[in-house]
This record gives sequence, structure tokens and C-alpha cells, in this order.
Amino acid sequence: MLDFQQREEKVNLAIEIAIKLGLLAIVIYFSYLIAKPFMAIVIWGIIIAIAIAPLVDNLEKRFAHRKKIIIALTVAVIAALLIPTYSLSGKMIESSQTLVHAMKDGNISIPPPAEKVKEWPLIGEKTYSFLDAASKNLKDTLAPFSEEIKEMATSIFSAIGSGLGTIFMFVGSMIIAAVFLIASESSIKFYKNISSRILGKKGDEWATLSTLTVRSVVNGVLGVAVIQALFALLGLGLMGVPFAGVLAIMIMFLTIIQVPALLIIGPVIAYVFSQGSGTAEIVFTIYMLIVGSMDGVLKPMLMGRGVDVPMLVILIGAIGGMMLMGMIGLFVGAVVFALAYTLFGFWISEAEVEEAKEQA
Repeated sequence: MLDFQQREEKVNLAIEIAIKLGLLAIVIYFSYLIAKPFMAIVIWGIIIAIAIAPLVDNLEKRFAHRKKIIIALTVAVIAALLIPTYSLSGKMIESSQTLVHAMKDGNISIPPPAEKVKEWPLIGEKTYSFLDAASKNLKDTLAPFSEEIKEMATSIFSAIGSGLGTIFMFVGSMIIAAVFLIASESSIKFYKNISSRILGKKGDEWATLSTLTVRSVVNGVLGVAVIQALFALLGLGLMGVPFAGVLAIMIMFLTIIQVPALLIIGPVIAYVFSQGSGTAEIVFTIYMLIVGSMDGVLKPMLMGRGVDVPMLVILIGAIGGMMLMGMIGLFVGAVVFALAYTLFGFWISEAEVEEAKEQA
């Protein structure tokens, strides 16, 4: 009789635990679904907060008024994002309308190519012939490529829409970062409590390592990419190169995924020299070559402040993040995957240390 009661109690306990776990799983699942649309923005906001926290701390020591400093930085960054976006959007709409009217009226034309285009290796003659024909009768020259042009135009407008969405996601992330920075003490305490809850005594060390990893990747990879893109944009803009903003973004993308920016800069230099070969073109070439190689100098300086992360890890994280979340995933993926790699390595090394202690 006693054995039957014990078995019944165990069965009831098992059923109760199963029900509780089931309810907990349902709550967690629906919480995930609710939070999913905002996860990328929140994660990027946390990353920004961790990355700029030292800057905020230094400014607070110098000027005090932490909250005002954070608000000022947030407003400055949001203005730096939205003002050029608004200006560029207006120009793009105006240019699109002008282009549509010109195409309807048949007034669109391009200038004839320079004779130096013929001297380009392999493609010089064909390129010159195509550009020369286009300058004389653009409509007939492009007629065989009408389907490709439509597809390309659709892709361009889709990319523009995605880019605008990414800008607004950055704005949202910056606001979230400001909230975390204002409540930095409680945020740090909460994170350390979670780390300690999961890892026990190693929680603080884990939290410190993850912070160093985030700052290292943001400064050494994303920071360098942004700096390089800004310097490239300056040179391209001063030289009057078409689509300077798009080219600068492409340079930033290549730098993040650890591909040499010279893949973009090289053809740009060739284009500039096709338009002329004076002192300005030579200075531009030297400047852009310096810009293209500056990541090799800046990256060791900035990444050396944190932890060492293989470039392959950054590449996989950046591309995978972009495939998963779009443009903002390019930044979030690189940081999160590098963080996962570093913390996994930390866990493995700790296991090896414990095993060595047991054998000793």
C-alpha cells in the first residue's frame, strides 16, 4: 500500500513538473515571438552602449551631468543620420523625376568617352565603342538590355528602401543605447547577476570578457570600416565621382567582411583617369590608395585593446548576420558571432584547467 502511494506521489509530481515546464515553455515561446521584431534593434542598442560607455565615462569625469552628455550624444548621432538621409532622399526623388521626364521626352544623353578609354587593357575598345554609341543614341543602344535594366532598377529601389529602413533601425538602436547608458549601474548589475546565476564564481570574469570582446570588435572592425568609408566618401565627393555615397557604403561593407577595399577603389581610380590625367587625378589616386590600406594600420591598433578574434569569425558573423537581419545584421552578426566564439573558447579553456587540476 505504501509503495503504491509513493508511486502515485511520484507520478503526480512528474505530472506537476511537466505542466509547469510546459507553461514556462509557452510563456518563453510567446515572449520570443513578441520580442522578435525588436531583437536586432535591442541587441545593436546594447552593443552601442557597451562600445561608447568609456567615452561617456570620460566625458562625465570632465564635465559631470551624465544624463545631459548622453542626451547630447544621442541627438548628435541621430541628427548626423537623419539630416543627410533627408537631404539625399530629396535629391534622389528630384533626380528620379528629372530622369523620368527626360526619358519620356527623349532628351537624356551622356557625354562621349575620352580617347584614353581605348587604352584600357582587354576591355578598352569594346567599352569605348559602347559608350560612343550610347552618347550618340542612348535609347537604341540600351534597347537590347531593357529587361536587365528593369531588373536592376527594381533591385536599386529595393536596396534604397532597405537602406532607409536600416537608418531608422540605427536611430532606434541609438535611443535604446541611451536608455541603457543612463541606467548603466542597474544594467551592469543585472548582467553580472545573470552571468553569476549561470556560471557561478566565473560570472564576473565572463561578463568582463564579453564586454572586452564587444568593444574590440566594434572598434577594430566596425569602427575602422566606418572611418575608412568616411575618408573614401570625402575623396570621392571632392573629386566629383558619381554615386560617391554608394561606393563609400560598398567600401565599408568590404572592410567589415575582411575583403580589401581596393577592389572598389581600383576601378574608381581607373574611371577617374579615363576622364583626365592631371595633378588632381594623381593626388586623388595617392589619397585613395592610402585610404584603401589604412585598415591594415588602424585595425591592429584598435583591436589590440580587447581580445584576439580570427578574421574568419568576423567574416562568417557579418555575412550570416546580413543574410538573417539585413544591413543591420552586418554589424550585429559580426559582434555577436565574435562574442560567441570568444566565450566558447573561454569555456573550453576553463574545462581544460579543471581537468588539469583533477589530474594533479
